[in-house]
Amino acid sequence: MRQIALTATASFQALAAHAIDAKKWQLRDLFAGDPQRFDNMSLDAAGLFLDYSKNRLDRRTLELLLDLAHERGVEQRREAMFSGEKINLTEQRAVLHTALRAPVDCALKVDGQDVSADVHAVLARLHTFSDAVRSGAWLGYSGKPITDIVNIGIGGSDLGPKMVCLALRQYAHPRLTMHFVSNVDGHDIDAALAVVDPETTLFIIASKTFTTGETMLNAHTARRWFLAHARVAGDAALARHFVAVSTNTGAIEAFGIDAANMFPFWDWVGGRYSVWSAIGLPIALAVGFGYFSDFLAGAHAMDVHFTQAPLNQNMPVLLALAGFWNRQFLGCASVSIAPYHQDLNRFPAYLQQLDMESNGKRVTRTGDPVDTATCPVIWGDCGTNGQHAYFQLLHQGTDVTPIDFIACLRPAHELASHHAALLANCFAQSEAFMRGKDVDEVRADLQAQGLGAADVERLAPHKTFPGNRPSNTILMDYLTPHALGALVALYEHKTFVQGVLWDVNSFDQWGVELGKVLAKNIEAELTGEAEPQRHDSSTNGLIAMARAAV
Repeated sequence: MRQIALTATASFQALAAHAIDAKKWQLRDLFAGDPQRFDNMSLDAAGLFLDYSKNRLDRRTLELLLDLAHERGVEQRREAMFSGEKINLTEQRAVLHTALRAPVDCALKVDGQDVSADVHAVLARLHTFSDAVRSGAWLGYSGKPITDIVNIGIGGSDLGPKMVCLALRQYAHPRLTMHFVSNVDGHDIDAALAVVDPETTLFIIASKTFTTGETMLNAHTARRWFLAHARVAGDAALARHFVAVSTNTGAIEAFGIDAANMFPFWDWVGGRYSVWSAIGLPIALAVGFGYFSDFLAGAHAMDVHFTQAPLNQNMPVLLALAGFWNRQFLGCASVSIAPYHQDLNRFPAYLQQLDMESNGKRVTRTGDPVDTATCPVIWGDCGTNGQHAYFQLLHQGTDVTPIDFIACLRPAHELASHHAALLANCFAQSEAFMRGKDVDEVRADLQAQGLGAADVERLAPHKTFPGNRPSNTILMDYLTPHALGALVALYEHKTFVQGVLWDVNSFDQWGVELGKVLAKNIEAELTGEAEPQRHDSSTNGLIAMARAAV
């Protein structure tokens, strides 16, 4: 059933009218006028703390945004997702990544399939296999234990496990080194193969269908390398060094992988939501199944909060509403993710796929054009590195970019002075983006430095900061597996809520397909298997240059 256009809803129109005045507000004034603003606009959930008080909104803004959430059916769509309804309309699939981290007693059936039993059966196999590798019981063809693990995937089957393994490196097994190969660019796998030993390397091929172009090209390259370098060739040796995360038994057996070492997942697991599934095998190998279970438990704790907390006290909902307000009514076209923790350095890249592949859509669930802007561009890097790179633009550029600051109150190291400096920078940047520094304050500082009137006026415009730039701050105690699971689930649900507000299907990704189809044709033309087709002059010219370079 078609939903009324977003801009035609009563709550959206009320927000638009409210925004006329809100655009004139200054965050300094909002804080000065409400001494309890921090307390009123912050909350705890699943071990995380969210401060959203530095957004340019007030209580009335939140009331209107919550009205919109109710009018757009956030609660009903949330229930539909968790109950297994096929909310991925274009592919007629349920969306049940939340079932992957639910306890075994959370019974759920979809099309007669006992989802909970299936999930925990696969988890039990991950447990057994990861224990065998980590303990040294699983041996390579020459009788040596595994020392290196190469995960070959792309998209969610690469970004998720890579991000988590890096984030949880403090928990990693000391004997195991993790490598991740995703790019079809041969430099990627060449670099990995150059530093591993075929006798002690385990390859994980992560492709649901075992047909993903980039993944299978890399997988066959790894297979050829192994057979060329292993002292004992053949399927028996190969089966000790290759496992698959897939559902295509025939294809993996033809490749030389033992079907007993195939770890499946399901159609209702989208790639960017798959880190909780067998795609998380590298995580279980790196940190152990116990910590992988803690990671799942943290996400489940956020699921429970998301499903049970009232919308006005619901962390993913409030994070989503603040972001929606910034995008729709304040014209913010991008969001910068600033984790003040070096081990979260791949988290912005992970969120790029999660958010932009989910909500980077131009039509509604029923195929009508969306009548507003949708997903902002997601980008960022670790603090404090970003401060010495692009924060100049964030502070004084012409575009206003909201920022999510993410930090831990306690480090995993004992370098107290480093952590104090890190948190000081995080909190100071948050304050600076909110307050800014007006021209009168700048003039007073310059005068205090003894500068003459002419120099003061010359420098004042360059040292003025407009401020009034929105941000959120998310804190956790330590970066533990549980806290990381909750953090990822928080952003998953934020993305879901915003998708509901825009009425887009957040669970397909047809925009990935066109370029892949065209690439197959061009690849045949580059290799000489086919003559160049009638492309545009630019594409024909580029193909000709590449053919000439061979």
